[in-house]
Amino acid sequence: MATVDEALSLAEAQPTVREAAAVLRRQLAPLRVMVVDAFDMRGEAPLAQGARRALWGAASDGHCWSVSHDPGALAGLYLADV
Repeated sequence: MATVDEALSLAEAQPTVREAAAVLRRQLAPLRVMVVDAFDMRGEAPLAQGARRALWGAASDGHCWSVSHDPGALAGLYLADV
């Protein structure tokens, strides 16, 4: 699996957040990549932030999703334009 910095680089290189999500989904499968609005993530510290995109870790218990900074618990990433 790519590192968070590598994932951010891939996301930053794409022209749109939707294209960034598609690339990350291909590269990071089976991790989920969910596009969110940065406003909805206010108050949450991103795992990584670039000039155009931010990534937050996503953990799941199989039903509910939550923001996580624990690399061992990540089941996906939240992705937003900044």
